Amino acid sequence: MDSIVVRGGKSLSGKIEIAGAKNAALTLMPATLLSDEPLTLTNTPRLSDIKTMTLLLESLGAEISSLQDGKVQTMSCHGTINTTADYDIVRKMRASNLVLGPLLAREGHAIVSLPGGCAIGARPMDIHTDGLAKMGAEIDLKDGYLHAKANGGTLKGAVIDFPFASVGATENIMMAATLAKGTTVINNAAREPEIVDLADCLRKMGAQIDGDGTSSITIQGVDRLHGATHPVVTDRIELGTYMLAPVIAGGEVECLGGRMSLVASFAEKLDQAGVLVEETTTGLKVKLKGDRPKAVDVTTEPFPGFPTDLQAQMMAMLCFADGTSVLEEKIFENRFMHAPELVRMGAEIDVQGGTATVTGVEKMKGAPVMATDLRASVSLILAGLKAEGETQVNRVYHLDRGYEDVAGKLGGVGADIERVPGS
Repeated sequence: MDSIVVRGGKSLSGKIEIAGAKNAALTLMPATLLSDEPLTLTNTPRLSDIKTMTLLLESLGAEISSLQDGKVQTMSCHGTINTTADYDIVRKMRASNLVLGPLLAREGHAIVSLPGGCAIGARPMDIHTDGLAKMGAEIDLKDGYLHAKANGGTLKGAVIDFPFASVGATENIMMAATLAKGTTVINNAAREPEIVDLADCLRKMGAQIDGDGTSSITIQGVDRLHGATHPVVTDRIELGTYMLAPVIAGGEVECLGGRMSLVASFAEKLDQAGVLVEETTTGLKVKLKGDRPKAVDVTTEPFPGFPTDLQAQMMAMLCFADGTSVLEEKIFENRFMHAPELVRMGAEIDVQGGTATVTGVEKMKGAPVMATDLRASVSLILAGLKAEGETQVNRVYHLDRGYEDVAGKLGGVGADIERVPGS
């Protein structure tokens, strides 16, 4: 397996281009199942998860063309649709469950394997299936597959009250509701930028959606959707990740394509930590004001709160902060698996359940460490930018699911970093 080797101590300077959002692209791609006309996505990130979603959609009957070195994806579902999403593909990625709503809306039935993904805690499908059941779907679990069928062959509008603001369930119900008969209202809906991006794309395809970006979304079903071209929104998690790089390593970096509105709560914490974030005409420029960041407390929350997907990276920064910080993980359990690896590098971290107490140290030392999930892997790379000596991050196949060419992007602004092929 490949590894990433980082030699710490290099100050950073320059510009990093931020890719399109993985979580947005993985939601937008299944929307092609809702129409028999082409859907073209631009600014698509080049990631292994995108390849997995491509394989899944092709297995369902989509024809997909990749242009501009993978940054443009043109998808068409004009032929016969296979309504079974097989385990061998779905098990690789959590977002595979997002084909359930579109298949059910278009074909009136679907068989979808329960999904896989990172091992960062249970993310049950109940909230998805309960919402679809309110729209008239009968859903049974058999041998690890969800067997779904719409009563009368067509979903019907309904008022759906989520017990919590689930991003995936909001997306699945939104797509299903575009072709349902009548009006669907989603209460306690997720408000993430990826939700707004999906709504924008669906509106371009002819959907009638209001309220996206708020906790109540209304969708008026239509008879059919048509094709469209849509740019994928900037990846706010990659943006936040690279914003932390100069804070940890030193120097100043401009993240091209970044917008403050995408990372407002995150940028607020950086401000409290003594980090200067300036909005430019082309992105966000970031540098640390003093010698060390200040300790800050962080609690992960649904958007617009602090993102759980930036918690691991923030912990890497706080390992070097002046003072003691407390990070409280409220979204997923088992999401401090990177902490023991940071401790191997000299960090002082005490984890008790969903709370991690981090006492900042002035120096850490490079060490061989192991990535346990997507965000954990990049947090170890960030720590390696500052650590003395060499840090080798193993099992970086996790990294490829969410970041394109980390070594190239960080190396381009002065980091001593390389990807080493496995034997």
